Amino acid sequence: MQVYNAPLRDMKFVLHELHDYKAIAALPGQEEFSEDLVDTVLEEAGKLASEVLLPLNAVGEAEGCTLENGKVTTPTGFRDAYNTFREGGWTGLGAPQEYGGQGFPEMVGKMVEEMICSANLAFSLYPGLTHGARRAIAEHATEELRQAYLPKMIDGTWSGAMCLTEAHCGTDLGLLRTRATPQADGTYKINGSKIFISCGDHDMVDNVIHLVLARLPDAPKGVKGISLFLVPKFLPNEAGEVGQRNGVTCSGLEHKMGLRGCATCQMAFDDATGWIVGQPNKGMAAMFTMMNEERLGVGIQGLGIGEIAYQSSVFYAKDRIQGRSLSGVKSPDKAADSIIVHPDVRRMLMTQRAYNEGCRALGAWVARAVDISRHAPSPEEREEAEEFIAFMTPIVKAMFTDFGFDSASLAVQVYGGHGFIKEHGVEQFVRDARITMLYEGTNGVQALDLVGRKLPAHMGRYMRGLFHPIAEFIAENKTNPALASFIPGLEQAFGALQLTTGKLAEKMMRDPEEAGAASTDYLRLAGLVGIAYMFARSVLIAAPKVGEAGPEGEFYKAKIATAQFFYDRILPQTAAMFLSIKSGKASMMALAEAAF
Repeated sequence: MQVYNAPLRDMKFVLHELHDYKAIAALPGQEEFSEDLVDTVLEEAGKLASEVLLPLNAVGEAEGCTLENGKVTTPTGFRDAYNTFREGGWTGLGAPQEYGGQGFPEMVGKMVEEMICSANLAFSLYPGLTHGARRAIAEHATEELRQAYLPKMIDGTWSGAMCLTEAHCGTDLGLLRTRATPQADGTYKINGSKIFISCGDHDMVDNVIHLVLARLPDAPKGVKGISLFLVPKFLPNEAGEVGQRNGVTCSGLEHKMGLRGCATCQMAFDDATGWIVGQPNKGMAAMFTMMNEERLGVGIQGLGIGEIAYQSSVFYAKDRIQGRSLSGVKSPDKAADSIIVHPDVRRMLMTQRAYNEGCRALGAWVARAVDISRHAPSPEEREEAEEFIAFMTPIVKAMFTDFGFDSASLAVQVYGGHGFIKEHGVEQFVRDARITMLYEGTNGVQALDLVGRKLPAHMGRYMRGLFHPIAEFIAENKTNPALASFIPGLEQAFGALQLTTGKLAEKMMRDPEEAGAASTDYLRLAGLVGIAYMFARSVLIAAPKVGEAGPEGEFYKAKIATAQFFYDRILPQTAAMFLSIKSGKASMMALAEAAF
């Protein structure tokens, strides 16, 4: 059974107690977003997620999207739900106020995103892709294009899509063939085809705004010759409303193993009119504004799947009776005890819970840095935040989605044979979660980005935002009795990360393949250390409050228990990663290609 209620108490803990939301609300331009207002927004978003979007999750899976006579139709109920979503102002929650958005902090926006992703991941992509597209337009397009497109993308009557990938090139965008021919009026004619375009066409909005990577006639080869273009499905008329149809069509829908409620399109551009976004041959820089925005968003998708998988697992584990507790009968009035009494079921549930709480805390830390990068008065603060975001983005994308898939798989395991059939709906989580590890750059690409680009950038300066706070925290709390069970584990794991970072940097200078061999383990090592730091800080907050009466005291006790499980059962993986990285590339690359 698909079960979801927004984890509001933990979200409020992360925002207000762990990450000091008051400091974000005090930034220039953020003063109106008080704690009370934020809590109200989270509560309303939770209702929307559980009451409107969750019931459509299985519907979207069963029906999928259809393409008939050039028209893409979304599953039953999606259009009405989108109208409810749009009319509630959710499409413009974090969008700039100067174009009609509400301007809420990113910390709040990511919490709302998580709820939407948990309740209905397929639905979440429609507003999610628009969010990334409008960021690129806001940062790189002319003011004329901003005024023409952003207000309608923010109010949700128009949506956005990213048209990057082509059938022959995948992630290697330097090989793309789509062409852009300059016209006398300053526009361009776009010709080519794209695949795997999430939300490339659908019936929930009046217009779809495509951001398309293409080559100018005189463009250099490779990624240095790529430009970015804004290409609408319908050309705006003089009044700024939908006008004549542009040369943009959906030529097919991909048949996918999951996310069937999201229209993943093959798009054809036939003399389509477009406008350049940013400078000629500088499209990759503009594209990465979208891509990095989406990579953080995809990480939140992984967290969202992890949360609904956990809640659905808990529901079943309490309801399903089978066997008796090893420590004695727990339900003598029943033929058997609920399976939640069994240690191995507890292992699975606690793993899911620790993944979710750890990722929520770490993700909010990165979102906090996004707010600082946009609103802090000091250029130094903004630059420091941007460097931290750059380092953490591949970790959030890859590790969160790995954990989300693992949690979905564990949900099937908790349900046993009932999890493997469609009736209960948890096998959908596995199929939906699988794509998150692939799109917006596979998790292997994320790891290469972290080790090959972010780690050596500016002599390692990007990693300071993670390393320095952890080192300071350990030094300040070595003798704190509340953290006696945590500081030694954090210190050991952090030491492994520090040592690995230094050794890897030396190896990479001699042999770049060493970076590739170590990258996936290094990303997970850094991510686990980051989560361990989040849990240790959480325990420091929770320890003095466990004596509070009622649900509050129980919440803080549970927070400490979850942290202890993470330290006992998950953090020790860092030792294995350290040894794996230390072994180098030799055994990985030893086999001749012909032997495979």
